[in-house]
Amino acid sequence: MSSIRQVQVTFDCAEPERVARFWCEVLGYVVPPPPEGFATWGDFHRTLPPERQGAGFVCGDPSGVGPRLYFQRVPEGKVVKNRVHLDVRVGTGLVGEERLAALEAECARLSALGATRVRVLLADEYDESCIVMQDIEGNEFCLD
Repeated sequence: MSSIRQVQVTFDCAEPERVARFWCEVLGYVVPPPPEGFATWGDFHRTLPPERQGAGFVCGDPSGVGPRLYFQRVPEGKVVKNRVHLDVRVGTGLVGEERLAALEAECARLSALGATRVRVLLADEYDESCIVMQDIEGNEFCLD
């Protein structure tokens, strides 16, 4: 049996390129170059049927280590809590006030990009502190 070597995380959203570019800023990801023969992704998308223009967008880890992220346009808006979410690991190895300070600094950076702070979950006997946030379309993620 072969093992899976790559994972793609797919987001349902209303504006794929906008959400993809937000996550590029969050994670330091990049948008790959457009297909050969096209100067921009916009040029490529204009060759598609109208209903497919802007229907999807992708970004990835420039080092090739992290998963590829794919953003697909769906007609319905977000209704309930995500069953899967990303943890953005900015406080790894930090504890107490030092961890909270790192989380708060990243929360401020992401809020300036359009993210929304939901709540702080303070450390307990099992878990370290984290900050629950939402991206620009309301998808939950954690600063961990």
